[in-house]
Amino acid sequence: MAPTNPTLLGVDVMMIATALSAVATFAVLVALYAATTVRDPMAKRVKALNERREQLKAGIIASTSKRRKKITNHNEAADKVRSILSSFKMLQDEQVEKAQKSLLQAGIRSKDLAFVVIFARLVLPIVVGGIVIVGVYLLDWFPDWGGFKKYAFVAGALIGSYKAPDMFLKNKITKRSHAIRKGLPDALDLLVICAEAGLTVDAAFARVAKELGKAYPELGDEFGLTSIELGFLTERRQAFENLSNRIDLEAVRGVVTTMIQTEKYGTPLASALRVLSAEFRNERMMRAEEKAARLPAIMTVPLILFILPVLFIVILGPAACSISDNFINR
Repeated sequence: MAPTNPTLLGVDVMMIATALSAVATFAVLVALYAATTVRDPMAKRVKALNERREQLKAGIIASTSKRRKKITNHNEAADKVRSILSSFKMLQDEQVEKAQKSLLQAGIRSKDLAFVVIFARLVLPIVVGGIVIVGVYLLDWFPDWGGFKKYAFVAGALIGSYKAPDMFLKNKITKRSHAIRKGLPDALDLLVICAEAGLTVDAAFARVAKELGKAYPELGDEFGLTSIELGFLTERRQAFENLSNRIDLEAVRGVVTTMIQTEKYGTPLASALRVLSAEFRNERMMRAEEKAARLPAIMTVPLILFILPVLFIVILGPAACSISDNFINR
């Protein structure tokens, strides 16, 4: 009679060990692949810039007619969407301004896309809701569901399709604001250095945008645009207010208020920015400490679900196998 392998709760231990070994081998291969294929996030951008530089050297520049045609086509599409919304009397000034502000905070400069966002709120519920209603009630996609489940599914599809554009913009705004928040203390430190070196405000913003463009491209983009607006706007206050409107952060609003006060009253800019930079660094440290304090509570569920069962198997598995073998032999 061939010897039988030990079992655990009626399952062959060798089979369990083989499956766990396969999973561990697959995890190791995935880790090795991830470690060997790490790419620099700036490599693609640098490559594109180098290719563009070579094109400029060779004289291969896009003609102005193609650019003008592209802009004209874009404006025609926006005008069509605007005319459709106007026919339905859905264009309210407050709604358009709110959509344009959300687009600016998400890093999208084209204000014409505000009409596309409003148009998507109108079209998506009709299209998605119509498909779901036809599928659920006419094609009977879910025959086992009751009336309440079908109604809840249809209502969720309608509400989700209506909120989808706003959720997309809100997600982009959150990611962009988080990236800007990370680089703001360093930017203020550079502004302090530029101010103490005798640079003007617009030159300081341009210098900071140039230095931080690679590490924090979002913040460099905003500071560069602010530097340009400081150069050609008649009121410098408007340039700072535009910066606070484009970034959804209280910290940036505080910086803008400080810059406006220094422009109006002539207070020292370097000392005020140094105090703000120290406050922002303390705030960032407090957020990190808050996340670290929440970590034990967050790790409780993975510990109970994944770590403790494996620990019990490792500790009690040999004893259970030996007890099972002894009962089988008897």
